Amino acid sequence: MHIGVIGAGQLGATLAEWCAQSGHDVAVTSRHPDQLAGLTGRLGDHVLAMPVEDTARYADAVLFAPPWESAHEAIDLTNGALAGKVVIDATNPPEATPDGRSGLETLMDWAPEAFWAKAFNTLPATIQSRRRGHDPLLTEFVCTDKPAARLTAARLIRELGFAPYYAGGAETARLTETGGPLQQAECSVLDAKDLLAQALSAY
Repeated sequence: MHIGVIGAGQLGATLAEWCAQSGHDVAVTSRHPDQLAGLTGRLGDHVLAMPVEDTARYADAVLFAPPWESAHEAIDLTNGALAGKVVIDATNPPEATPDGRSGLETLMDWAPEAFWAKAFNTLPATIQSRRRGHDPLLTEFVCTDKPAARLTAARLIRELGFAPYYAGGAETARLTETGGPLQQAECSVLDAKDLLAQALSAY
């Protein structure tokens, strides 16, 4: 696949590296793609730096990992190029929204024609790096209302060395975000069912 990574912080850069290692061609971007030469040089020929809109158009699937405060701007900079694309949201709002909706639902309002899923947001890149590919596999909870997004997210999660576990629709994503019971949960695939059941009962 062609993978677009929007947001080149620690998590975004790490995901770009793992995607390239897994055989994907990757376009990575930030608000200043001209400053990404060091990253692309380190990651090799399968990773290119592009403007935000070009990254979205290039991608078969997008990993969305900007800081939350830049998320709306990042979507605006795609100029509608996320339409029809699977977009995997790895962001975390700083706190729960006043109406109790998840950050994922907010992003869906901002780019409703994309196929959104939530994943890769519960743990920092350092922990994911340490656990990646080691049995029992680390769980990556997936939240989405779109079957195509669920399938693509699960495929990518497996290829990157983790175990996908479907947690529910976009509303359920709040359990994985800031303040939610699945945030910071370093959970093996063996324990995912019980942990999710506890989280759902608490909410």
